[in-house]
Amino acid sequence: MTEYDNKIYAIKTTAKQERTVADNVIKAIEGQKDIRVVAVIVPEELKGYVLVESPDSLARMEQLVELIPHARAVVRGATALSEVEHFLVPKPVVSGITEGTIVEIIAGPFKGEKAVVKRIDTGKEEITVELYESMVPIPITVRGDSVRVVERSEEAA
Repeated sequence: MTEYDNKIYAIKTTAKQERTVADNVIKAIEGQKDIRVVAVIVPEELKGYVLVESPDSLARMEQLVELIPHARAVVRGATALSEVEHFLVPKPVVSGITEGTIVEIIAGPFKGEKAVVKRIDTGKEEITVELYESMVPIPITVRGDSVRVVERSEEAA
């Protein structure tokens, strides 16, 4: 058997229970000899689903789903690797943020403050912002995952 014999199955889950289902899949297969799972993937942007790589049949995956709380069903048929490849490559945190974008700082000492993006460092995944309501414009460098986009700049639209 080669690695290409493995198929990827999408398991539908209860909302916001993807991580729990993935942990429970791992626990469930530890005690099972007849159900084999090679990998479990919980893509951030694929809400309500967990991807499971296995050489087993759809019927075996359905048996696995019955053992796991919050797992609802297996999507009919195996998924091709080409369909899920983009979930395996991490997306930069600062993607989609451009200079001039208005953001809200969601972590750190300036939490809750609105700011304008002045510079983006994609290598370090940091952005330099100036607080929106500040009397003196002071540049502050924050991590890309510490901000939430409030309003996109005109050139990004």
